[in-house]
Amino acid sequence: MTHVYIDTPSSRHQEVFAALFRSGPFLIGTAIIFFWAVCAAFGQQFVPYDPLAQDILNALGPPSAEHWFGTDQLGRDIFSRVIAGSRDILTVAPLATILATIIGTVLGLLTGYFRGIVDDVFSRLIEAKMAIPGVIVALLAIVALGTSEMTVILVIGLSFGTNMSRTVRSAVLSERELEYVAAATLRRESAVHIMFVEILPNILPPILVESTMRVGYAIFAVATLSFIGFGLQPPSPDWGLSISTNYAMIGGGYWWTVLFDALAIASLVIGINLMADGLYGALDA
Repeated sequence: MTHVYIDTPSSRHQEVFAALFRSGPFLIGTAIIFFWAVCAAFGQQFVPYDPLAQDILNALGPPSAEHWFGTDQLGRDIFSRVIAGSRDILTVAPLATILATIIGTVLGLLTGYFRGIVDDVFSRLIEAKMAIPGVIVALLAIVALGTSEMTVILVIGLSFGTNMSRTVRSAVLSERELEYVAAATLRRESAVHIMFVEILPNILPPILVESTMRVGYAIFAVATLSFIGFGLQPPSPDWGLSISTNYAMIGGGYWWTVLFDALAIASLVIGINLMADGLYGALDA
């Protein structure tokens, strides 16, 4: 007797989860992100010093048993500021990525499904936007709207959303020609139903991978805007802002005022990229 095995959605999900738990990069990346997420949520409860408290008499102290990462030019404990600074960046960057994912998904579905004049109009607008360096667009928007967390989220979300729409559009163009879309059209389903109920579930894997990678880009964007003075503002312990504030100290040999914030950004981005690589491998298996 021949047994026929059907690949159901539940079995596919089990395969993906099993592949993720066997993926070294995914597990390492998840551990790094989990560490910083715990710091963002509960860090201020276990840091040894108030991250905003100044102690001028102990300014620019090197790493020691009392101050593990040393102190900055205002005498603030760098270890406490690094831990507390994770909250700002892990709030702004994910929210900006969520906004970008929503915008990119909607634009990609519209341009990929309708094609024709809709695709031409949106594609030309997106290409015109992409021709301008993202930093310049961000600076113009922040100057016009003012500096705040919400402004940074909107600027990064809108900028990344148009970029993500290209990925979604390519996936929709591939799915649009398949039989299940033709069947839905014959059933006289609405375009909204076909895009969001029929096509969207089938293109979630590339959207999920792209969104995960965009979190890393968003972290760099937030840090860059803070570094040049257009992101989060003092006295926030934001990592990019702290690097900007203490950057001039490197020339005097006070390397610890910048090193640990830079390592924090690098570790978080590496963790996200490792998670994205593992996720891509599991979904592509």
